[in-house]
Amino acid sequence: MSMSVQDMVGWIATAVFVASYFFSRPAMLRALQMLGAVLWIVFGVLIASKPVIASNVLVFSAAAWTLVRRREPARSASSRP
Repeated sequence: MSMSVQDMVGWIATAVFVASYFFSRPAMLRALQMLGAVLWIVFGVLIASKPVIASNVLVFSAAAWTLVRRREPARSASSRP
């Protein structure tokens, strides 16, 4: 049985997406979401699907933004002028 590159990337992306549900640490969850989104973007390029590409660019961006936002030190009231 031979699997196309597109199918292989799609199945790997699916596995990463499902695996993300088993992580409770926010940083690991976001990292897997970003990896899955990149794989789905590659899949979208391979099958020439603009909606798949666009939606996963948004997913990647949201996951990256929340990951970076959580790592920023919280501003305290005492640091305000």
